[in-house]
Amino acid sequence: MSSYAQELQSTVQAMMTDGKGILAMDESKSTCDRRFEKLNIPTTEERRRTYRELILTTPHLADFISSAILFDETIRQSTQAGVPFVKFMQNIGIIPGIKLDLGAKDLAACPGEKVTEGLDGLRDRIAEYYQIGARFAKWRAVITIDTDTPSETCLVANAHALARYAALCQEGGLVPIVETEVLIDGNHTIDRCYEVTERTLQVTFDQLKLNRVDLERIILKPSMVLSGANCSEQASVEKVVEMTVRCLQNNVPDAVPGIAFLSGGQSIERATAHLNLINAQYAAQCPWTVTFSYARAIQQPALDYWHGDDANIPTAQQMLLHRAKLNSAAAQGKYTPEME
Repeated sequence: MSSYAQELQSTVQAMMTDGKGILAMDESKSTCDRRFEKLNIPTTEERRRTYRELILTTPHLADFISSAILFDETIRQSTQAGVPFVKFMQNIGIIPGIKLDLGAKDLAACPGEKVTEGLDGLRDRIAEYYQIGARFAKWRAVITIDTDTPSETCLVANAHALARYAALCQEGGLVPIVETEVLIDGNHTIDRCYEVTERTLQVTFDQLKLNRVDLERIILKPSMVLSGANCSEQASVEKVVEMTVRCLQNNVPDAVPGIAFLSGGQSIERATAHLNLINAQYAAQCPWTVTFSYARAIQQPALDYWHGDDANIPTAQQMLLHRAKLNSAAAQGKYTPEME
């Protein structure tokens, strides 16, 4: 067992505080710049810093957000007043985390499939981020559904990387978020998504056990079971929730303390509605805390409104807080569309 076992346990409990979620603000420079370009915001480090400060300094954010995943650039930045973001977060009670993977790259001999890179030198990077103040981390595996994909090769390669990352995190004092994203892209049915999500989870937990990862000190970040974005028949909220819960109950060990969903291409309102129904209808049957780890589904309205103009920051922050509040309600099964 890791010498950090007690600290990891405390971190997990704090991250899974009832009614709070994990804010994913770990977009890479290139992803953040692409979002800025769409809005004609200058793609400079200073503008990215300002945007991250807008998010983190939103008044009362810690009432609804337990922790936030940062990118390497962000974890080294400070507020305009010179307070390091990590210190600022610690002061307001938001746990800092770090994205550790280096992105999904083409998987050799598997056309159209990706494997996530970043294991080389990872132990040293974990040690550095722990020193900076991170207490948890994230690693994302990307699974594509098509006629011939995912291959077992792709599922095992990604699950193995996730497991080795998770073991290194626990050794170095960081709670690992294990992110299994089955992409919404495609015309597949919800039944096909169920099959693929189930197999992804099975292979992932096989590898986590094989690599001696302590399941009581991880957080799972899965995608929901959804119809493909281009599928002619889109499943109802009720159907998505029923199949998602069944898939998790059949494949996620009870030992896992928390599940924090990614929004994965759903509309902002849909992501909230799905999370709400899961908690309203099935919370009593779920052995894990079920919450959110959303990025776009919390930040997009604020980013659109800010538009790079700092005069818009106070209103943009209100919009960010509003979405955080709605998803907090959904994490308790207390959200209604009227709250929008």
